[in-house]
Amino acid sequence: MKRMHVLGAPLLVTDYDELSTLCVRWSREARCRLLEFVNTHIVTMQRHDAAFRKVMDTYEELVPDGMPLVWCLNRGGAGMNDRVYGPTFMRRFLEKAPAGSTHYLVGGSAECGARLRDTFSKLNPSLKFVGSFHGRCSTDGRLEGAAEGEVVEEINRLAPDFIWVGFGTPKQQAWAHQHKALFRRGVVLTVGFAFDANAGMKSDAPAWMQSAGLTWLYRLASEPRRLLPRYLKWNSLFLFYLIWDGVRGRAWGNSVPK
Repeated sequence: MKRMHVLGAPLLVTDYDELSTLCVRWSREARCRLLEFVNTHIVTMQRHDAAFRKVMDTYEELVPDGMPLVWCLNRGGAGMNDRVYGPTFMRRFLEKAPAGSTHYLVGGSAECGARLRDTFSKLNPSLKFVGSFHGRCSTDGRLEGAAEGEVVEEINRLAPDFIWVGFGTPKQQAWAHQHKALFRRGVVLTVGFAFDANAGMKSDAPAWMQSAGLTWLYRLASEPRRLLPRYLKWNSLFLFYLIWDGVRGRAWGNSVPK
């Protein structure tokens, strides 16, 4: 597998089909593996915040979810035709997941979880949603009350192939970091907005905006009060680090294979 870095974050150079094949292969391993779909926000947080960088160091795979990252990677010779967008990957993967594969949902509301199970069970009746948790997660990645221990026990008892996590950044990464060592197996995919998008709880950007790298603008228009402070801070910092590293020839390039 080829990896290249953007601002020091090692990103997997892949596409939807290859990543699907890899996920199926990883699900057969006797270990827990973490997979994150990263955008400029996450790459910049990883660069800027030492505590968040430590959290992300527990991930085996970081997949380029944003078009600006793909443009950077292609400047370094990646030759990617598209990003691997979390909501789209979740939809494509679950539509064609192997018969009998088992899935566990962590995060989102109870209504969101019910919609996801209903939608994907109709599209792929051979899927098995074996469990879920839809309560709260604290900023340190701990679940509320007795759920902290109960969810870990249930996941290890059910041993799902895939654990889909939708708490949003940075809670979902903190949850994965806190619990990875406690799980015996399974591919943990922290996908955030993919829960709401695929459940029809929130609308996603039209295809032309996604291709143009304007997903962030569509989401900003949909949730300005929540997202404006985040985008102002992290998009500005991304550009700052990109220019700073670019002057030194370190903005993107090859990464040491894991």
